[in-house]
Amino acid sequence: MSAKETIEKLKKARIITALVTPFKENGQINFEAFPKLVEDLLASHTEGLILAGTTAESPTLTHDEELEIFASINQLVDGRVPLIAGIGTNDTRDSVEFIKEVAKLGYIDAGLAVTPYYNKPSQEGIYQHFKAIASASDLPIILYNIPGRVVTEILPDTILRLAQLENVIAVKECTSTDNLAYLIENVPEGFLVYTGEDGLAFHAKTLGGQGVISVASHILGQEFFEMFAEIDHGSIQEAVAIQRKILPKINALFSVTSPAPIKTVLNNKGYAVGGLRLPLVACTDQEAKIIIEQIEN
Repeated sequence: MSAKETIEKLKKARIITALVTPFKENGQINFEAFPKLVEDLLASHTEGLILAGTTAESPTLTHDEELEIFASINQLVDGRVPLIAGIGTNDTRDSVEFIKEVAKLGYIDAGLAVTPYYNKPSQEGIYQHFKAIASASDLPIILYNIPGRVVTEILPDTILRLAQLENVIAVKECTSTDNLAYLIENVPEGFLVYTGEDGLAFHAKTLGGQGVISVASHILGQEFFEMFAEIDHGSIQEAVAIQRKILPKINALFSVTSPAPIKTVLNNKGYAVGGLRLPLVACTDQEAKIIIEQIEN
């Protein structure tokens, strides 16, 4: 699928869920938990899925496990929404080889490539890293700018430089409203700007962005959908009312390191997504109690 074709598909995807990875008590992936979770997400207006991203605990997934997840979700989704595969690491060579492999699968619509972590490259190093990935295959890529996780930030002008590359089609931007506004104003036509901060979904959409790549949409998809619909209809006060209602819930979902809170809530709702792989740990009983109370409020 060409970059232009993927962009057209993603133009319909305003709410993209970064899917968790369910685990069994023995630490193996619980593939049996995926069908109900995926079907309920699609029913709640998830319009695209990120597979093997940060929320999926990608640093602790093996190469083969990621490929198994891609195949499993593809079978479940059967073309109903775009699938975006996490392919980025802090090793350019590894990322290049992985995107080549993922591109050959034929059913992944784009790759999500995170800012190189730990290495602390310069802006030129960041540019060359993403350029190498984008040039490695025909699979389009989405930049993932999350300095809170990786320390290094892709500065807005570097994103604009990368946006000139044919195969770089979007950004998941986890910084400020100022950066969102600057990018939305200056990116090339057709380039898609998503916020990766659930609390900024309202801001991104009202500024003219595409939407949100979300953790909270595991449980707040309907609310995001209704908020975006109000924005589209020009009913800003109604949209703001939804934002005020969901913001405390979003804050609860990030009160400890993600994805521990969302897994706590999903388990409480009967989705059997299990625990986390070390070095991440589950919420304490007290943390879980406060999070669940806030979500159910």
